[in-house]
Amino acid sequence: MIIVTGGAGLIGSAVVQQLNERGREDILIVDHLGHTDKWRNLAPLRFVDYLEKDAFERLLDAGALSGRLPGGNTLNAVIHLGACSATTEPDASYLIRNNFEYSRKLVLAALAADARFIYASSAATYGDGEHGFDDEESQLAMLRPMNMYGYSKQLFDLWALRQGLLNTIVGIKYFNVYGPNEQHKGEMRSLVLKAYEQISATGTLRLFKSHRPEYGDGEQLRDFIYVKDAAAMTLHFLQATEASGIFNVGGGTTVSWNRLAGAVFSAMGKTINIEYIDMPESIRGTYQYLTCAETAKIRTAGYTSPVTAVEDAVTDYIRNYLVPGKRLGD
Repeated sequence: MIIVTGGAGLIGSAVVQQLNERGREDILIVDHLGHTDKWRNLAPLRFVDYLEKDAFERLLDAGALSGRLPGGNTLNAVIHLGACSATTEPDASYLIRNNFEYSRKLVLAALAADARFIYASSAATYGDGEHGFDDEESQLAMLRPMNMYGYSKQLFDLWALRQGLLNTIVGIKYFNVYGPNEQHKGEMRSLVLKAYEQISATGTLRLFKSHRPEYGDGEQLRDFIYVKDAAAMTLHFLQATEASGIFNVGGGTTVSWNRLAGAVFSAMGKTINIEYIDMPESIRGTYQYLTCAETAKIRTAGYTSPVTAVEDAVTDYIRNYLVPGKRLGD
């Protein structure tokens, strides 16, 4: 059996959908559905059981991972994607409990059950990129995240390193992931979805002005990765069992907000119409102007599939999912 925490989320549901495509249905999904419509992401997926995060954690505390799981299955792997991913979350203690303490408990239980453990770190750990975007473990202590979310992820990376666990487990630093099944993410939705909604309603897209002279308005740069690619890269490590450590999952190139916006207008068959607005003071000090994944390490670990170009990915997302109102697996 494979446990996927955060399995109803953006990346998690894509991972489960691709496992289904590979014939795997012996999956236990763990998540917290709350008051969102995240449950819609589960409807097309095939899995053995679902547990709310609190109920799963109680089983975890009782040592359930070392015994028989739903359906009489034993545990083969844990893909731990469940976390609070809001970069603006102000409650540091909440982030520590959800992103550090829970992860620490889960990895120890998984390893005690002799299960493969793959977890989500984050590109937010790189901060402003002053020390680059190299996914070598020797660089971890140099990184300075710019928000508490990033630090909660960094804290677990560093703990796993000190414990020697990165010789066995895999941590994935996802860059800017976008694609089907992100409607529940509120303000953390990708620009693609926000742009689609804005353009549909008004014909105009608003982007932040640059507040650094070396970047023009809308020329801030990100490494974007389509969720289908992110899921495929994640699942690579189920087969590549000899691989361990930290790995970037990104496109390996930079794309400006203007280029991404242009791809959205094109996919919608609309003329580009962008309004640049001031960035809120509250985020100016922690805003990343550049992210770009170093991807040589995951290639060395045997991942060979090409990354989908942003224009092709945006077109697929908008025309095959947003316009018809479909979810992955529909």
